[in-house]
Amino acid sequence: MSELLTVAAVQCPLGGSVAENVARVEGHVREAAARGARVILPPELFEGPYFCREERDAFFAWARPSEGHPTIERFAALAHELGAVIPVSFFEKAGQAHYNSVAVVDADGSVLGVYRKSHIPDGPGYEEKFYFRPGDTGFKAWVTKVGTIGVGICWDQWFPECARAMVLLGADVLLYPTAIGSEPANPSLDTRDRWQRVMQGHAVANVVPVVAANRIGEEDGQLFYGSSFVAGTDGAKVAELGREEEGVVLATFDLAAVRRERASWGFFRDRRPELYGLL
Repeated sequence: MSELLTVAAVQCPLGGSVAENVARVEGHVREAAARGARVILPPELFEGPYFCREERDAFFAWARPSEGHPTIERFAALAHELGAVIPVSFFEKAGQAHYNSVAVVDADGSVLGVYRKSHIPDGPGYEEKFYFRPGDTGFKAWVTKVGTIGVGICWDQWFPECARAMVLLGADVLLYPTAIGSEPANPSLDTRDRWQRVMQGHAVANVVPVVAANRIGEEDGQLFYGSSFVAGTDGAKVAELGREEEGVVLATFDLAAVRRERASWGFFRDRRPELYGLL
């Protein structure tokens, strides 16, 4: 018996106000749902410009607790209306701690919980350690009404341990909201291809579809390169947007067939955790 699931990634510029950005993302989520998507992934920190380019304490005022968060509540109502799962990326304040987080909203509008970004980058143009504490939630697989998903956040997508952990927990699809583009300290470095390839590798090694959503456009000299995509279980890109293209990208998978294929390949049968103590 098949379990067809259509997934989508949203790609758009996010240099405007919170109201403008949230409305823009909502419009794309509605488009994706109208085209059949049941899991719809917006980019990382989509409420505003990517503020981590520099260390400025004024940006801590942008953080909000997950409870009563207006954008999470808005997308929870939207998820209920559309019958779609929406991982909502936000800047979280939890007491005196701050996190780069995702609230996972189920297709009935309920908030299943929060994942806090585990791996926090620190480099020119991506000064996230100034703002975010490393996540304390651990990796998670979310059992939603349309399937079990794993959600990592941007820098998490470079770590094979994160992907493997989410699939070990039962994830049938991996999703990565992202904000990545030019490198201010090395303008000649274009990371787009290796960014895609590392996630394509996760798809192959775990026999799992992967969805990545990035922003586009220039924000104070930093150019985000889009290229949001969906990879199939063989790592091949089955759908992709361009570097400057705004819109949504969709693909459909039979989750029952994915599970059979994963079992057939034997990666999880032949693992040797007792030898991995070095990790």
